[in-house]
Amino acid sequence: MINLTAKPFNLDASGINWVKATLAGMTLQEKIGQLFCLLGDFKNTSEIDRVLNKYSPGGIMYRPGDSHEIQNMHRYLQEKSTIPLLLGANLESGGDGIGNDGTFYGRQIQVAATGDTKYAYRLGDIAGSEGAAVGCNWAFAPVVDINFNFENPITNVRTYGSDPKLVKQMASAYIKGCQQHDVAVAIKHFPGDGIDDRDQHLVTTSNSLSTQEWDETYGDIYRTLIDEGAKTVMVGHIKQPAYTRFFNPSIKDEDIMPGSLSPELLQSLLRDKLGFNGLISSDATNMAGFASCGKRSDLLPMAIAAGCDMVLFTRDLEEDYGFMLDGFKNGVITEERLNDAVTRILATKASLKLPNKQVANTLVPPASALSILKSKEHQKWARELSEESITLVKDTQKLLPLSSNKFKKILVIVLGDVLSASGKPPVADLFISSLKNEGFYVDEFDSSVQGEMLSKGSIREIKNSYDLICYFANIKTASNQTNVRINWLPPMGVDMPWFVNEIPTLFVSIANPYHLQDVPMIKTYINAYTANEFNPEIIVEKLVGKSGFKGKNPIDPFCHYWDSTF
Repeated sequence: MINLTAKPFNLDASGINWVKATLAGMTLQEKIGQLFCLLGDFKNTSEIDRVLNKYSPGGIMYRPGDSHEIQNMHRYLQEKSTIPLLLGANLESGGDGIGNDGTFYGRQIQVAATGDTKYAYRLGDIAGSEGAAVGCNWAFAPVVDINFNFENPITNVRTYGSDPKLVKQMASAYIKGCQQHDVAVAIKHFPGDGIDDRDQHLVTTSNSLSTQEWDETYGDIYRTLIDEGAKTVMVGHIKQPAYTRFFNPSIKDEDIMPGSLSPELLQSLLRDKLGFNGLISSDATNMAGFASCGKRSDLLPMAIAAGCDMVLFTRDLEEDYGFMLDGFKNGVITEERLNDAVTRILATKASLKLPNKQVANTLVPPASALSILKSKEHQKWARELSEESITLVKDTQKLLPLSSNKFKKILVIVLGDVLSASGKPPVADLFISSLKNEGFYVDEFDSSVQGEMLSKGSIREIKNSYDLICYFANIKTASNQTNVRINWLPPMGVDMPWFVNEIPTLFVSIANPYHLQDVPMIKTYINAYTANEFNPEIIVEKLVGKSGFKGKNPIDPFCHYWDSTF
């Protein structure tokens, strides 16, 4: 039974009446349409008109783009949709999750490195205010997974670290900051990523904790955030065998399903035990972690029958819609379950005041609202985050602070430098220009120029050429990328730090914080966590001693290797 007056809906009589009246006036086809949150990849307005008129989707998510263009698209969508739409975005690190011209505040792991929930609140505030300005009302954030496994290719910088208590505190602050702007959060990815070392985009993964271990970690996080009013939960394609067997002792191993398809996890655990009353959305259904579990014609209605209220994305909208409709006609989705799901979708919309905003024509704010993107205050906050979070992991050779008198000539070896957000110049260029501004003479490693020196040259030649070698690593974690290890250049890793005992060497990571597994011999190592426009300059300020390193390790940067600590 759905309690519309309780958390997270908290509806008054007017809101309840809207939900009930809207549900009563919907056709079966419209109810089926509400179960879908589509990817916003429409080519033109005529295509939008066709989709809205034929399918009546419940939500749409756009990838980041120009904020003016997306705001206009959001406005058109809301004006043409009979029932207001949930408009989502991955607002994990700031307003850049929907607008390329939004504030790229910082990855969640950088926020955690401050040890202060004020910065998580600011992240939520920026995400909510800038997202709302573009027309979003649904943040697919915060990530409440836990970095228990440093080899997991997805959690990495997207989480608040490896301490469940810190994850809970930071996520709670984000939710307060975000939902005050009538932007619903989606705590994710239930039942919890970060145990496995695989990617649910590519394979169904597993949370292998015991029920007690899960209760004390992920369970405590979800229960707390649910109690505090998180409006939605996003469910991953992640199995939790212990709890599945707990609620269904006779289940066979091959029948254990990921959270997105598991009635044991969605109904018995999330609804009943944890008491979640709000909207449950699946993660993207075109991920292999979902799609490989069976035939798509079966999986889509199974997800709703298991307890998801919405499914994220389609492969072919017409076909997927048909699969869902057939699932209802065949009895996989009962009428009660369909009405239950649609009621929660509508109630979430009512809780965000979307019906009132529709009447007032304020579902999407005017273009002038976009002035908050990259506002002076948000830029100031991002710089403060950098000041408080950049972490000196170790300096056992006592290299710092750097002096341009002692280390006049520096060779910077750039690894990766795949931008974490749109924009120019590349972050490595910002780092190098900041070093030059401090009086250093800097060369960027080019294998055609310095390669032969490092692979065949004498130690004397290297020392005569440079006083210091600095690695600048921007090796970004990404979906569909199964590892985030360093790949050295041939021959025989010409750019690897074999020379650490010959010439002073330091390593700066501006993305993945776990590189010490590959460079344990490095004696001065810094984590900055986020490849945004603010970190490179502030890293250099700290390298030369203009400000101190204040960050605290939110994970084990030594990756459990004893030889990486010295």
